[in-house]
Amino acid sequence: QVQLVESGGGSVQAGGSLRVSCVASGANWRWNCMGWFRQAPGKERERVATITTNSGSAFYSDSVKGRFTISRDNAKNTVYLQMNSLKPEDTAVYYCAAGTWYIGACSPDYWGQGTQVTVSS
Repeated sequence: QVQLVESGGGSVQAGGSLRVSCVASGANWRWNCMGWFRQAPGKERERVATITTNSGSAFYSDSVKGRFTISRDNAKNTVYLQMNSLKPEDTAVYYCAAGTWYIGACSPDYWGQGTQVTVSS
């Protein structure tokens, strides 16, 4: 079974930055993409950014493109999300996911427990 553990969340003021990390363990090579999703209270979970394991090709939602950067270190089984120019609407629980790449999208198969990101105005 794959375990995903997020860290690095916290509280920042608007315009600030945070970097969240996700470390995967167990059942290596059962996924070919990883990503970050977020869910605000009362809202549906949404895709934020994904990255392929092999090539490192990154994809972003329109709401974060230009502000967030996803990266991975395969040797450490770790994926990162650098979040800059944070806005209050970025406030959510951020979940790490690992999954399968198919026809231009990453479909999650495993989820982390989430880490809270709070942005104050």
